Amino acid sequence: MSEILDSIDLSILTELQKDATISNAELAKKVGMAPSAVLERVKKLKQKGSITELTARVDPAQIDLKLLAFIFIRSSEGPGNISVAKQLSKLPEVLELHHIAGEDCYLAKVRARDPQSLAQLMRDKFSKVPGLLSTKTTIVLETMKESNHLPIPKAL
Repeated sequence: MSEILDSIDLSILTELQKDATISNAELAKKVGMAPSAVLERVKKLKQKGSITELTARVDPAQIDLKLLAFIFIRSSEGPGNISVAKQLSKLPEVLELHHIAGEDCYLAKVRARDPQSLAQLMRDKFSKVPGLLSTKTTIVLETMKESNHLPIPKAL
């Protein structure tokens, strides 16, 4: 079982989620610790997998990926077989892939330039995945909120 995070660890995670480029000195100030102690805490949070990556969030419109779609995917795989998921996970257009319960097997979040690019993705890449039986696509008209920030509690 993983070690429980204390309130300082949770504060560090909260601040890094807001701004992963924050300096160690500024982070230390915000959580009320010495910079050397915060540096060690961040290192341990990375080692135990609490921090999985530090990335920049890019505006999709700025790189002409304005179309957002969610694709429900049905496969012919039996229980425990994830070959379809492995193939879909390799596609750069697939931002998220979730194994789901219900009629469908997977839910993929994808970005494309426009409807034609999405159709080409489906035709040229999705249709080539062995074991993929069917898809149902939902195109997003407008995004009201999109975040990867977790609601971190003050204490566990």
